[in-house]
Amino acid sequence: MIIVALFSHALLVVPPYQEPTVPLDPRIKGERITSLAPPEATVTRPVVAPIHRITGSATESGLATDLDARARVALRRGLGWLSAAQDPSGGWLVAKAAAGTDQPRPSQAASTAVTGLAMKAFAQAGDATDDATIARALGFIKAQTFPTGTFVPDPAGSLGNYVAASIAMGLAALDRPNELPMLEQTVEWLRQNQWDHTEGLASTKDWYGGAGYGNWGRPDLSNTQLLLDALHDAGVSQDDPAVQRALAFVTRTQNLKSTNPSSWAQSGSDDGGFVYTPANGGESFASEDAGEGRYGEKLPAGTPRTLRSYGSMTYAGLKSLLYAGLSPDDPRVKAARGWIALHWGFESNPGLGTQGLFYYRHAMARALAVNGERTITDAKGTVHDWRVELIESLLAAQRPDGSWVNATARWQEDKPELVTCYTLLALEEALKPSLTPAVVTPARPAP
Repeated sequence: MIIVALFSHALLVVPPYQEPTVPLDPRIKGERITSLAPPEATVTRPVVAPIHRITGSATESGLATDLDARARVALRRGLGWLSAAQDPSGGWLVAKAAAGTDQPRPSQAASTAVTGLAMKAFAQAGDATDDATIARALGFIKAQTFPTGTFVPDPAGSLGNYVAASIAMGLAALDRPNELPMLEQTVEWLRQNQWDHTEGLASTKDWYGGAGYGNWGRPDLSNTQLLLDALHDAGVSQDDPAVQRALAFVTRTQNLKSTNPSSWAQSGSDDGGFVYTPANGGESFASEDAGEGRYGEKLPAGTPRTLRSYGSMTYAGLKSLLYAGLSPDDPRVKAARGWIALHWGFESNPGLGTQGLFYYRHAMARALAVNGERTITDAKGTVHDWRVELIESLLAAQRPDGSWVNATARWQEDKPELVTCYTLLALEEALKPSLTPAVVTPARPAP
């Protein structure tokens, strides 16, 4: 594959955890950053190569013939609805501003991100009848982000990482040599947007290695997993310094005492799940939903501050660990899988109910695909074929017009354009071929 050949070359001359040689960036409130033990660089296995096309038949997918057929009908209906919803300019949700978590300024660049996701969904389906839709989407993306030939994902700055990651995934899925210069620029922007030594951050700081909506606000796991999604889809090696820096941040987001020295983790449940961010002492939307405050600030007086794990972030964390090259035997991976076994299901986002349900299903599908096993055994010993259960849950939620939407509006899931993208991408993960190890450069020894 051209993209893998481009990005999987040796980049190991750059250490993963470089220490700063510049002062702390003035955008960072240094008094709020927590210092932790230095991270460990860990690469133990090659990750799977990105797969940019679904299979062509039940014989290739390995699904039962009837289920495979129903899934493909639902996919075509969804893509048909999405094509009809495309703006004449080529985008989706055009001129519909949205703001990321804690971002003060809504941005119309959200439509560019949704367009990148939609382009990926059409490209992965591999149907030539979608070529005109893809061409219009690509034209919209170029007009919005390459107006002068230089990649600028969001002039307002608030949604840059979200936009850049979505575009990179869409461009990678096209798998076209002519679009490689655009993809290279997009990937490089993502690298530069990551919080690291270039902003004066030491590797001991809880912001280190993470990504936020724009490189001016604190990082979070949602944006960091999008960064890793994009690098994975573009064929970036798991031992690339940007990936390993992200691993340091992801590790600090896990409720796991043995590997996460954060105070909230040390006094917490040790359940192996993940929270929203470890930055500035840590945050969890599940803690907020439980009435304990997003920062755990509403816990009873005298109670050690803890944060609750939840579903969408745990699947985001699991796939991030796997993208970074951790083996199934790594304690972080085993702990995340243990949390999943205790909270198995597609009908709610554990810890948040129906909030972010389709985002959860998309993260779940990608995580289980890269996990590489067709079945998951829950805590009661019941074996689940995740593809079968995922497909059935998605088909049951499809609306008569072919789209999907969440009755719970939080995080823009009242927008069928966005939710239909999430769902089509999740469905396509279930229709892709079995994953196989990629040919990658040798693992770098820990510094």
